[in-house]
Amino acid sequence: MTNWNKIGHRGAKGHLAENTLESISLAVEMGVDAIEIDVHCCRTGELVVIHDFTLDRTTNGEGEVAGHSLEYLRSLQVEAKYRIPLLTEVLDLIEGKCRINIELKGLNTAEGTCKIINQYVKERNWSYNDFVVSSFQKNELFVVLSTDPEIHIGVLSKASMTEAIELGKMLKAKAIHPSVGIITRQGVKAAHKAGFKVYVWTVNDRESIERMKEFGVDGIISDFPELL
Repeated sequence: MTNWNKIGHRGAKGHLAENTLESISLAVEMGVDAIEIDVHCCRTGELVVIHDFTLDRTTNGEGEVAGHSLEYLRSLQVEAKYRIPLLTEVLDLIEGKCRINIELKGLNTAEGTCKIINQYVKERNWSYNDFVVSSFQKNELFVVLSTDPEIHIGVLSKASMTEAIELGKMLKAKAIHPSVGIITRQGVKAAHKAGFKVYVWTVNDRESIERMKEFGVDGIISDFPELL
């Protein structure tokens, strides 16, 4: 797994509406190695790209993402001008341009995500090295492992690097994704010693970015990819 240094958080969240095709396009223009996005499974089974479990914060809709059909979700506007994309639309947009970290936000997202990754590796110009699948939902990550052990897993943590490393070993993960609030030089060294890459989130100011580079992290996830 190489070239994951600069990672755009939900596209270029600091500039344009998060998790939209427009925000992702901007991140690509800014020269990211990868983007990070979030997926939920809607009521009709499709994987949609949106962060929250509910629609209220980012769209003109309301209620839980999982409770609505794709047709309804497609009728909504994000920040009054954008729309909620499908995971496949994001992959089509960035193919050959950058890699992707798919965070499994909602329940029952692992199986469908694995199926799509498998399809894009087999039928399109993608390889397993172009994907990392991460989540706070460890059950979803275990489903990924049992469904397709070729898929690279990232363990998200905002509590403990040590616990994340232990879970990473159980999941045969490739990477640990700690929040900037818990990361230390020692933690990065411990993760590297255990064979994991370290992708830190969400780092948005120059001083913190330089500190993370000094710590020796492998990638930085930022709302402002141009700073990377």
